[in-house]
Amino acid sequence: MIAALAFYLFAGIVILGAAMTILSRNPVHSVLWLILAFFNAAGLFVLLGAEFLAMILVIVYVGAVAVLFLFVVMMLDVDFARLRAGFARYVPFGVGLAVVLLAELLLVLSGSSFGVSAPASSHAPVIAGLTNTQALGSLIYTRYVFVFQAAGMVLLTAMVGAIVLTHRQRPGIRRQSMADQSRRTPAQATSAVDAARGEGVTL
Repeated sequence: MIAALAFYLFAGIVILGAAMTILSRNPVHSVLWLILAFFNAAGLFVLLGAEFLAMILVIVYVGAVAVLFLFVVMMLDVDFARLRAGFARYVPFGVGLAVVLLAELLLVLSGSSFGVSAPASSHAPVIAGLTNTQALGSLIYTRYVFVFQAAGMVLLTAMVGAIVLTHRQRPGIRRQSMADQSRRTPAQATSAVDAARGEGVTL
């Protein structure tokens, strides 16, 4: 009974957080709702007995990816008003894409189109003598090692893209040059002006 209540609580907050991530007008609020959804998804993993996945979700996605999203949103200075101006033009395309994804999910969950029946239990098989973390590690670093490395390259590409977008040249912004500051001499930094009495100094 307690497990069922916890499941519905976590699942409900995950759905709420996902919806508010999309619907929030403020991008910072969207990232905060995303963090809330990640925390509750970790709670669902704990209920399934996958405690390692729950900790990875909190440490990696909440502690790194979501915080990275937050800093990128604050540093990019994106004109979100201009981006939302053409939102209505893409509503039909978005609705059509959502219908296609929903149909695919229903086909996968039914299992009838693939000649297999739907799984009777959502729990993964337990390997004798191995903990959840050991079993997951043996699969990731043996059978799925190339997929694991490819996922790391995708994250690296996203990080490099965020850095490039942040450091792109934008008009009206003065950037600090450490090399120019180090080469600067006292003669370049100060100047002696002989001002006439009763007159100001033009800088």
